[in-house]
Amino acid sequence: MSSDFAMRLAFAHRLADAAGDFIRPYFRKPIAVIDKQSRAYLDPVTEADKGAEQVMRDMIAREFPNDAILGEEYGEKEGGTGFRWVLDPIDGTRAFITARHHWGTLIALEEKGVRALGIIDQPILRERYVGIEGSSAAIICETRSPIKVRPCSSLSEAVITTTHPFEYFTDVQEKSFERVAKSCRMSRYDGDCYGYALLASGFVDLIIEASLSPWDVAALIPVVEGAGGICTDWQGNPIGALSNTQKTDFVAAGDARVHAEAIKRLNAA
Repeated sequence: MSSDFAMRLAFAHRLADAAGDFIRPYFRKPIAVIDKQSRAYLDPVTEADKGAEQVMRDMIAREFPNDAILGEEYGEKEGGTGFRWVLDPIDGTRAFITARHHWGTLIALEEKGVRALGIIDQPILRERYVGIEGSSAAIICETRSPIKVRPCSSLSEAVITTTHPFEYFTDVQEKSFERVAKSCRMSRYDGDCYGYALLASGFVDLIIEASLSPWDVAALIPVVEGAGGICTDWQGNPIGALSNTQKTDFVAAGDARVHAEAIKRLNAA
């Protein structure tokens, strides 16, 4: 670990702390909801989303002014250090505005295009999941413990989840997802980023999503892969660094056997 990266690792926890401090007072309180109208269905944003991202961007500008930043609410700022912060202040705003805890703050750090750090922070539950250098840990009520995915031999033994069973999928994708889900032992929905923390911790076996933006996935991949899981697109290909406008379909699995079976069924004729 370089000294430059080590400094940013410690700083990333400060970013998560600051975002959580900003967001917490808004949770389960009346809050104005704006529809960004970027999708056919409600795509909400709130003062909590915008304010938390601005807090993090301001901190980065002070501490590492030449680092690049990509955030959901305020777009991209170019940099010259080789480091890029990828921020999603509230991943799961629809869960947030309906008083559910299935949301979190996502913070990723890329070094020369490689995802080096991912944080999933749930500030209400005081849970933080960190992926770095091929390992992952959960920090719950300030106690740090390593986390690992669980073994699962087949789809018939797997628990599958997705944020929403049809709103994020095209008609064709919905049928493909259903083909996989019906082969699983159990399905659960409404997870957003928190579902990936559960997969990395060994409570969920498979997550399938569609049309995710770079700020949706950048932090998830180090956490899942650091816990021994697999993240690919629907064809089984690794997901490289994504630009501001790129989207990707996404499969995360805890066991290679489940992943291989899911990819096969997703792409069945």
